Amino acid sequence: MISVPKKIPMRQCVACKEKKEKTRLARVVRTPDGRVLYDAGGKLSGRGAYVCHNINCLEKAVKSRALSRALECEVPDEAFEQLRSQFEAQEEKNG
Repeated sequence: MISVPKKIPMRQCVACKEKKEKTRLARVVRTPDGRVLYDAGGKLSGRGAYVCHNINCLEKAVKSRALSRALECEVPDEAFEQLRSQFEAQEEKNG
C-alpha cells in the first residue's frame, strides 16, 4: 500500500510576507471580545494573523500596521508590549 504524505499547512507572515509551515510561525489573535493575544497553542477562537517568531518581524508588523489590517482592529500599545515580552520569553526558551 502506498502512503500519501500528510499535507503541511502553510501560512504567510504579515510582516515579511515569507511563507512558512504553520508551526514555525506565531499566531496573534483578536478574540471575539476584542482583546489581542499571542496564541501559543494556535487554537483560540477569533481572527488570527501569523508572524515569524522574532521581535523584528513583530515590530515591523506593528509599525507598518500590517498586524492591525490583518486583525481588522487597532493593536493597543499594551497588547504590543505583552506580545513583545511573550516573544522574548519564547526566544529565550528556544535558545
